[in-house]
Amino acid sequence: MAILIDDPRWPAHGRLWSHLVSDSDLAELHAFARRHDLPVRSFDLDHYDVPDAAFDRLVAGGAQHVSGHELVRRLIASGLRVTARERRGR
Repeated sequence: MAILIDDPRWPAHGRLWSHLVSDSDLAELHAFARRHDLPVRSFDLDHYDVPDAAFDRLVAGGAQHVSGHELVRRLIASGLRVTARERRGR
């Protein structure tokens, strides 16, 4: 089981953002997020959106830094991935 984070490269709201995911279950992801004071509102169905200012702190706290491609590959393999079609349906 691992918590994964990709590079902060996604622009929004005047800053860059990373994605934080679990490669095994959402309970693990939510527990990690709580321990690191991530707001509940930053959860987006299968990941947390994390501002660039939090990246180093989360890696130091145990998140494994991976490429965006690797993060998506492992999220899909976990069965936790929410597809674009599923997002539209919610």
